[in-house]
Amino acid sequence: MSTQHLPLWESRSSEIFGPAFGGPALVETIRRIREPVWVVRSPDGLRLGLRLGGAPAADAVANLPAIYPEWLGERAFLEAHAVRFPYVVGEMARGIATADMVIAAGGAGLLGFFGAAGLALPEIERNLHRIAHAASTKAWSWGSNLIHSPTDPALEAATADLYVRCGVRRVSASAFMALSPSVVRYAFHGVRIAPDGTVTRANSVFAKVSRPEVAAQFMAPPPAAMLDTLVANGALTAQEAEIARHLPVAEDIIAEADSGGHTDNRPLPVLIPLLMAERDRAMQRFGYARAIRVGAAGGIGSPAAVASALALGAAFVCTGSVNQACVESGLSESARAMLAEASSTDVAMAPSADMFELGVKVQVLKKGTMFAMRAQRLYDIYHRAGGLDDLSAEERGQLERDIFRAPLDQIWNETRDYFAARDPAQVERAAREPRHKMALVFRWYLGRSSRWPIEGAADRRLDYQMWCGPAMGAFNDWAAGSFLAAPANRTVVQVARNLLEGAAVCTRAQHCRAAGLAVPTEAFHFSPRPLT
Repeated sequence: MSTQHLPLWESRSSEIFGPAFGGPALVETIRRIREPVWVVRSPDGLRLGLRLGGAPAADAVANLPAIYPEWLGERAFLEAHAVRFPYVVGEMARGIATADMVIAAGGAGLLGFFGAAGLALPEIERNLHRIAHAASTKAWSWGSNLIHSPTDPALEAATADLYVRCGVRRVSASAFMALSPSVVRYAFHGVRIAPDGTVTRANSVFAKVSRPEVAAQFMAPPPAAMLDTLVANGALTAQEAEIARHLPVAEDIIAEADSGGHTDNRPLPVLIPLLMAERDRAMQRFGYARAIRVGAAGGIGSPAAVASALALGAAFVCTGSVNQACVESGLSESARAMLAEASSTDVAMAPSADMFELGVKVQVLKKGTMFAMRAQRLYDIYHRAGGLDDLSAEERGQLERDIFRAPLDQIWNETRDYFAARDPAQVERAAREPRHKMALVFRWYLGRSSRWPIEGAADRRLDYQMWCGPAMGAFNDWAAGSFLAAPANRTVVQVARNLLEGAAVCTRAQHCRAAGLAVPTEAFHFSPRPLT
C-alpha cells in the first residue's frame, strides 16, 4: 500500500503520528480543532505541514494550540454574564424571539433576549415569569428587550418599570437615538458599592447601536441633569445616582450592522473598529475600572461571518434574522418556510410602524411578499397629502381594495378605538390634524402586517412583514444540502452550535495560513451537522 493511502494518523500511547503536507489529509488535520498541532517541515524541507500530538521534533516549526468555540470571544463577557459561549440570541419584536427560544438558548449556555417590543405589558410579564421560572432551576442567564419609543415614552417607561419590578437583570436596548430616562433608570437601579470597594450592578444594559455618536452616549456616564430628575422623581436613590456619575450606562455595546428590522445598513468591518475606537476614547476619558465590551450583530449568518466578526475583536456575536426560521420562533410555519427560501438579496427597506412619521425604515423580507412596496406607497402618500380627504376617489378605492381590504372609515374606527383605550392623546390630535389621522390609519396596515406572519394568515401572505437582513440568505446558502436546510430541523441551539463550530474551523484554518502553510480553500468550509 502506498503512503498516500495510509490512515491520516495512528494512535500510540496517546500520541498521534503521521504529518500531513497537503490534500484531504491536511484539511482533516486542520479540522481537528480541539487538538494542538505542530507545524512541521517536510523531509525535503520544501513544504510545511501539520502533525497532531506528540513531542516537538527537529522538523517542528511552530505549535498551534487547540481551539474551542467557547474561546473565540472575550472571556470577560462569559464571566460577566455566566454563559458558556460568546453568543447572543437577539431579540426579535412581537415575541418572535419567544420564551421557548430564550429558554432553549439559556439551557445551552447561550444568552437569549425575549422579543418584548410590540407586546402588551401583561403579555410581556407572563413571558418574563415563565422564563425566570425555567432559569431559576438551572441558574442560567437571560434578558429582554427595551425598545426606544419616542412616540410613546410612557410605554417605554412602563416597560422599564416592569423589568425592575420583575427582576430582569439584562436588557437589550434597541432603536435608541439618544438616552432616555427609562434606560438610565433601569441601568442604575440597585447599583451599589461592595465592602471591598468594587461596584456591583444589579442590571446590565446591552446597547444595540449603529452610530458612534449614539454609542458614545451609552459609553459615558448619564447626564447629570437626567440623574437629578430621576432622583427628584424617586426613580433612583441619591446613592445610586452618585455611583452612576462614574459609570457607563452600558458595559456591553452591540454594533448593529446590516441587520433585519431597524438598521442603518452599516458594513460590520467598518462599524466594529469605529465603535472600538469610541470605546477606547471613553475608557481613557472616564478612567473606568472595567472595560466596555463591543459585540457584533448584523450579517451574522455563516461560520465565516462569525469568525470574521470575532477576528475584528468583537467580544461576542449576536444573531437575529437566522433565529426567525427556527422552530422556537414565534413566526408561523408558513412564514418560517418563506425565510428558509430567501437569498441574501431578497431583502428591502420599508417604512416602520413605530416611527412612520419620522421616515424611519426597517429591513424586511422581499421575496414572496409585497409588503415593502405597499408600505412605501403609503409613506409616499403621507408625504404629499394633507389628509385622507385629499385622496382622489380612485386612489382611495385602490387603497381600500389592494391594501386595507376594507373602507378607510372602518379602518379609522378600529384605529380610534385602539388609541382611545391605549393613548387618548393620539385621538385628540387626530381630530385637530387630518394628516396625523392619516398617519394613524396607515400605521394600522404597518402594525397588522407584522402580526399576519405570526398568525399564519394565509389570505394575507402577500402582506407579510418579516424583519430580515442578508444574513438569512447567507445562512440558507451555507445550510443548503445539509440537515439544517429543512426548517423543521432548525433549532436555535443547532444553529448556534454549528455557526460557532464552523467559526472555530475557519479560525484554525486562518491560523495555519498565518503560520506559513499552503491551506486548501476547502479547509475554511464547515458543513452543518447535528451537534450536542
